[in-house]
Amino acid sequence: MSQENENQQTTTVKDVEQLGIFAAIASLSYVFWICGGMEMVERLAFYGVRQSTGLYVTDSVANGGLGLVESDLGLIFLIWAIVQTFVPVLTGGISDRIGYKETIFASTIFKILGYLLMGFFPSFWGFASGAVVLAFGTGIFKPGLQGTISKSTGRHNSSMAWGIFYQTVNIGGALGPMVAVALRQLSWDYLFFACAAIISLNFILLLMYKEPDKEERLAHRAKVKAGEVKEESLWRDSIKELSNPVLIWYVVLFSGFWFMLWTFWDVAPLYFRDWVDTTTMVSQIFGEGGTDSGFWKFFWGMNQEGTAVMPEGLVNINAILIMFTCFIVAGLSGKIRATNSMAIGTFLASSALIIFGGFNFAWIIFIGVVIFSFGEMLSSPKSSEYLANIAPREKKAMYLGFTQLPIGLGWTIESYLGPYLYGEFSSKEQISRKMLLENGMTEADVAAVPIGEAFDKLLMLTGQSAGTLTEQMYAANAVGTVWYVMGIVGLISALGMYAYGKWTYRVAKMQEA
Repeated sequence: MSQENENQQTTTVKDVEQLGIFAAIASLSYVFWICGGMEMVERLAFYGVRQSTGLYVTDSVANGGLGLVESDLGLIFLIWAIVQTFVPVLTGGISDRIGYKETIFASTIFKILGYLLMGFFPSFWGFASGAVVLAFGTGIFKPGLQGTISKSTGRHNSSMAWGIFYQTVNIGGALGPMVAVALRQLSWDYLFFACAAIISLNFILLLMYKEPDKEERLAHRAKVKAGEVKEESLWRDSIKELSNPVLIWYVVLFSGFWFMLWTFWDVAPLYFRDWVDTTTMVSQIFGEGGTDSGFWKFFWGMNQEGTAVMPEGLVNINAILIMFTCFIVAGLSGKIRATNSMAIGTFLASSALIIFGGFNFAWIIFIGVVIFSFGEMLSSPKSSEYLANIAPREKKAMYLGFTQLPIGLGWTIESYLGPYLYGEFSSKEQISRKMLLENGMTEADVAAVPIGEAFDKLLMLTGQSAGTLTEQMYAANAVGTVWYVMGIVGLISALGMYAYGKWTYRVAKMQEA
C-alpha cells in the first residue's frame, strides 16, 4: 500500500487489511523499538510503585506502611487519577507543537521527583504530593511517546505495532511488581528510590531517539510564526475535535472498560492479601515447604520463605501473561474489527471480576486473572490503535492524548469508589474491628488498635488459627460485592461498545455513499 493511500485512510473508522504476524514485525522501524524500550523502563518503575500503593498505604506503621484506612487510599487514588488522565488531554496538542522528545525529557524529570517525594516523606500528604508530581510526569510522557508510535507505523501494520507496544509495556509492568516484592520486604523506601533510579535510564534511550517527521513539524511551525498558516488555540482545537460524535461516544462507552480495569489494579492487591491463601498453590507446585529458588521467588513475587505468592505476584500474572502472549493476540485481533475486539475483551475482563466475587480459592483466582488478561489484550491495545487510525496525521499526539479521557472518567470514578466499597464490604481490617466489638471489646479499645493490626488482635482474642478465622469471616460477609458492582459496569460497557461499532461502520458507509 502506498504512503499516499495510507494517509488518505488515516481518518476513517474502517479497518484495512493487516500484514501477517512476521511481515508486520519486520516492517516496524528503529524508532518504534526505542519507544518500546522507553515505555518498558517507565512502566517498570511506575508499576513497581503502583501495584504496591494500596498495600503500603494501608499497612501498619509498625511494618513501615502509612497506617491509613481505605477511604484515605481512595482519596490518594482520586487525586492521582485526575492529574494523570486529564493532563494528556491538554499536553497532547503541546507535544505536537513543541516536539515529542522535549516533552518526554521533561516528563522524566517530573517522574524522578515524584518517586523521591514518596521515599523521603512517608505520610499522607508526602505520598499524595509525590503521586501528583508522578502523575503529572506520566501525563506529559504518554502523548509524545504514543504520537511517535502512531507516526512510525501505518494502517497495514498498526494492529501488530500496538500489540507489541502493549507487550513491551507489560514487560515493564511485570518486572516492576517483582522488584517491588523483593525491595519492600527489606524496606518500603528502597522501592521508591530504586524506581527513581530506574526511570532515569530513559535519558540514555533519549540519546538514541529521533522524532519522526520533525522537519515537517518545524516547517509547519515556521509557517505559523510567519503568519502563512493560521492556527487555532490548543483548547479550541481540542474542543473542536472532541465535538465529533464518534469521539464522544467512544469516551463514554470505553470509560466503563477502564472503570473495571482499574478496579483490578487498585482493589485486587487488597483482596488477594486479605482473602486468598496461596500457600496451597505453592505447595502443589513446589511441594511442602515451598521453594528455596531465588529465581522463582523473584519471578512469582513470593515471600522470602518461598511458601506463598504475595498479592502483587498474583496480580502480576496478568502482566506476565501479556508479556509472553500479547503479540499472538494482536495478530489474531488484526482479523477482527477494532470495536468488536474491544467489546469481546471488555466482556471477558468483566466476567473475570464476577469470578473474583464468587470465589477466593487460589487456583480459581488464577484462572480469573488469565481470563481478565486475555480480555485486556483484546481491548486496551485496540483502543489506542483505533484512535490513532482515525486521527488526522498532524494531530496524532492530540488524539492519543484523548485516549486518556475514558481512562480518566473510568479511573476517577473508580479510584475512590473501589477502595470505598472495599472498605465497606470486604476489608478484613474493618470486619475484624466489628468482630472485636462483638467479642466484648469497647469502642474505645477497638479505636486504640493501630490500623492494620485489628486481625492480629482478633486472633489473640479468639485463639483461632489465621486460616480458620479468615474462612469464617469470608463466609459470613458479602466480600464479593465490590467485584459484582464493577463487573456489571463492564458488561454494560461491552454491550454498548458492540452497538457503537455497528453504528460507526454504518456511518462510514453512508459517508462513502
